[in-house]
Amino acid sequence: MRIAVFGTGGVGGYFGAQLARGGEEVIFIARKEHLQAIRAHGLRVETSKGEIVIQPAQASDDPIQVGMVDAVILGVKAWQVTEAARAMKPMIGLETFVVPLQNGVEASSQLEAILEAKHVLGGLCGTMSWIIGPGHIRSIGEVHFIKFGELDKRQSKRTEQLRKAFERAGVKVEVPSDIHVALWEKFLFVVSFGGVGAATRAPIGVIRTLPETRHLLEQCMCEILELARARQIALSDGIVEKTMTFVDSLASSGTTSLQRDIADGKPSELDAWNGAVVRLGREVGINTPLHSFIYNSLLPLELQARGQVQFPK
Repeated sequence: MRIAVFGTGGVGGYFGAQLARGGEEVIFIARKEHLQAIRAHGLRVETSKGEIVIQPAQASDDPIQVGMVDAVILGVKAWQVTEAARAMKPMIGLETFVVPLQNGVEASSQLEAILEAKHVLGGLCGTMSWIIGPGHIRSIGEVHFIKFGELDKRQSKRTEQLRKAFERAGVKVEVPSDIHVALWEKFLFVVSFGGVGAATRAPIGVIRTLPETRHLLEQCMCEILELARARQIALSDGIVEKTMTFVDSLASSGTTSLQRDIADGKPSELDAWNGAVVRLGREVGINTPLHSFIYNSLLPLELQARGQVQFPK
């Protein structure tokens, strides 16, 4: 397959490198120093099982030059989805489909608003990977997976083709029977973990060990479970317990991109994570006090990172 990775950050870089190593034609869409480094030295990904170096690597910042592709793996931040959808139009042919991997539950609808619905799948992934320097990505832990599927829940040749590509690359991959359930299961995990982690500034190993923060994490998950059911998403009765078991399996040093971005003073996905819980809850009359507190507490730092407020020195 000819696959464009639009946004070669931790997520796009990790999964794109795996696909390239597995023999697929991968074009990395990147910018500035990151793009220059990939072009000059290839894409370097540190993993717990060794280093992956894709060299030479196809890389560009111009979708027009890339031309039409079979699939687009969308790895940009949640607030960049709309802009990315407009920019990727030159790569969208009649059969091209886009797999968004943002942490959240709104990316597919945002893509459908700009691209034809037939070009959009639902998608999610799990990996603790991030850029540590131009052309250089670090990935920790053993939990790396990707899931995607048709938004109307049907089986399709294109999802099976991409599933096989990831399988050849050695990536744990699944096409769920209901991608919406899978998206909300991930949402329940990452938004709760991200919000509690950003508020406490603690890694997962500490959060899950202290009774107080472990309970806080569980209660955040319960709020999202109630919200999902109010929005007709059929999450299972034991999803919170199952997710906490997963939390206990993670590398103790693990953090989320939300936590890292806020700590570094960068714009984050706060609005698409905890903010979305609050916003979507209001739409269906569900109260989400813990996520409201987390969102409201972190909002000043988010606005400072975006240059919308200034803290006195």
